[in-house]
Amino acid sequence: MDSQDTMLLFSGSVNHELAEEIASELGRTLGNVKLEKFANGEIYARYLESVRGADVFLVQSVCAGNGYDVNDALMELLIMVDAAKRASAHGVCAVITHYGYARQDRKAASREPISAKLVADLLSVAGVDNVVAIDLHQDAIQGFFDLPVNHMTAMPIFVDYYKNKGFDPDQLCVVSPDVGRAKAAKKFSNMLDCDLAIMHKDRPKHNQAEITALIGDVTDKICILNDDMIDTGGSLVAAAATLKAKGAAKVYACATHGLFSGPAYERMENSPIEEVVVTNAVPVPLERQTGKIKVLSLAPLLAKTIDNVYTNGSVSALFD
Repeated sequence: MDSQDTMLLFSGSVNHELAEEIASELGRTLGNVKLEKFANGEIYARYLESVRGADVFLVQSVCAGNGYDVNDALMELLIMVDAAKRASAHGVCAVITHYGYARQDRKAASREPISAKLVADLLSVAGVDNVVAIDLHQDAIQGFFDLPVNHMTAMPIFVDYYKNKGFDPDQLCVVSPDVGRAKAAKKFSNMLDCDLAIMHKDRPKHNQAEITALIGDVTDKICILNDDMIDTGGSLVAAAATLKAKGAAKVYACATHGLFSGPAYERMENSPIEEVVVTNAVPVPLERQTGKIKVLSLAPLLAKTIDNVYTNGSVSALFD
């Protein structure tokens, strides 16, 4: 390691492919770390190269993937942070491409936890000095940390994608699937120079959605549903069906985090949605990247972010 260059990049177990892409964009190779599970499920991590005095960047998606569940992914990240700090790393930056438990960011009912805050506390206590995240469920999650959080967004990537499709802006309409997403949808529609519509969503049961109102005219429009994540896909399919019933010509959908839990893939295939575009913030199996599902890479954006964090450059400049 060059005495003037102390950046080391390591990958957790969940999204190794994205970490490899980021390393390639940076012109580097991933560091060597041994990650294993004991027979009883406990997680083990050991760096197989010196990290003393280094600026360590750890890439992990806190979600299910590669044989891990969301809790395994979180625990592995915490253990990797602890191991790096105990090996005298100068600083540790957690590049969290999907922030697990982000939906539990407030008390919506009595006697509930605020798990997103708990995750922030765990990362802080483990020794994280800096966080890079992308499209958190709510911007306010940044305030759960008493350390720098570089909150990036995939929105410009989606904007470029839809602009390259050659749609007429007068025919497009960005649709927010719920009121909480309205502000982001407004930014999206401004960037595409098109109309905006907003839906109101109720949840009669846990993990079940019901569209109760639509604000805006979508008749004969090409609608783009924009959300931060797709989990089971129920609310997205319900939103698409409502738009078609209200006269939309076509419905597209995009989300940064394609979790695709349970029946999600089947729901996407059987839905009236033309195409579902997600990023590789969450790993999507190659065999599922067919038909309606398309995956865009975050590697160039995250590589630039990591480089600017490392060189003390401006991260906000990347939004321009």
